[in-house]
Amino acid sequence: MTPVHTELADRVLGGWIGRIAGNMLGKPIERGDYWTRERIERYLRQADALPLTDYLPEPPSWVEEFQLRPEWQSCVRGGVHGSCRDDDVDYAILGLHLLETHGFTFSTEQVGELWLLRLPYLQTFTAERAAYRNLANGLKPPLTATYENSCQEWIGALIRADVFGWTNPGAPRRAASLARRDAVLSHTGNGVYGAMWAAALVSAAFTAVTPRAALDVAFGVIPSSCRLARTVRRVVTLHEAGLSWEETLATAEAETSGLGWVHVVPNSAVLTAGLLYGDGDFTRTIALTVRGGLDTDSNGATAGSVAGVLCGAKAIPAQWRDPLEDRVRSAVFGFDGARISELAARTVELSTLST
Repeated sequence: MTPVHTELADRVLGGWIGRIAGNMLGKPIERGDYWTRERIERYLRQADALPLTDYLPEPPSWVEEFQLRPEWQSCVRGGVHGSCRDDDVDYAILGLHLLETHGFTFSTEQVGELWLLRLPYLQTFTAERAAYRNLANGLKPPLTATYENSCQEWIGALIRADVFGWTNPGAPRRAASLARRDAVLSHTGNGVYGAMWAAALVSAAFTAVTPRAALDVAFGVIPSSCRLARTVRRVVTLHEAGLSWEETLATAEAETSGLGWVHVVPNSAVLTAGLLYGDGDFTRTIALTVRGGLDTDSNGATAGSVAGVLCGAKAIPAQWRDPLEDRVRSAVFGFDGARISELAARTVELSTLST
């Protein structure tokens, strides 16, 4: 079952806007080893910004402890005029271009070729940078993911997955299959499963009634015994047991300690908690997800994409949508300054071809 065309267009646009808005919300505090949940809460309290219902406020002028990313002035409330450039959005754009160029039968090798053609090396990070370097040195997949790459299970492949869900509404297994083909260029194990899970989650959001229903569907596309699946199920169980959002995240943090703030497993816990405790409300979903810490801009982006698909663009509150000015900055050659609405329309056109 897929939405009718007019509803589909609004849902896809909601996914794009949600991804960009969630990314912008989390971008100023993207450094999980410094911006712990406790520091984020202290920041918001001192800025009188709880509950969080808009982009982050400027840091209080009298407080010196808060170190935001260099781009913060373009990402805080009152300073947002179109989106900042970020890899969490670049890969959605590059994925759209991949499908427009090679169709749904694209190969992993073609993903790599497009990176070399369209994406600057210095705008890649962690596993993607290792894979890019391996590509430039003539290696082919799957060696591009495994040779001198210590980040194989980090979050990078997950942030590339949304477009496969947007273009396969209500077809989570197909979305996951495409995400896997993309992910193995740079990731292995849970890194690949994270991409498959996220693509299925976005796809399922088109027809699911609640975030929990979408999560239940997404479970079915990855091995039930993998650590990512076990961690996500654990968060669902804690939510069902009536624990608070804070208690659930504290438990998940203790159980995934040592993996690092960019690893896909602890970030999947933060993302799942944001979706469950956000309960379909767009603002609450992205706010809780970003307040959860770790890779804040990546988690905010994926949570915003799922929440945006669930509610549609028309239901996204104006304080998130309007400052974006229907414009996106991008390092992908040929796409800087693109209209968000145009990207969404092109995505809808692809989605009609996939059904």
